[in-house]
Amino acid sequence: MPNSDLLPSLLFKRNENQLALEAAILELSNRVEVHDSADVADNVRCALDTIDKNEEFIKLTLAASKQF
Repeated sequence: MPNSDLLPSLLFKRNENQLALEAAILELSNRVEVHDSADVADNVRCALDTIDKNEEFIKLTLAASKQF
């Protein structure tokens, strides 16, 4: 199998890892908020919004790369 055939699988797994990290960080931000650090939790959630905004593009790109 050529290395170029591995790229879509690699990107898919990388995206899965990113989403798992997002979920874990969100759980931590919820815990931080409970312990009177709402500002920190809000900052974390703002950073996580970037992941959410990019997720659709990543999915579309992965789908397109599987077609080739």
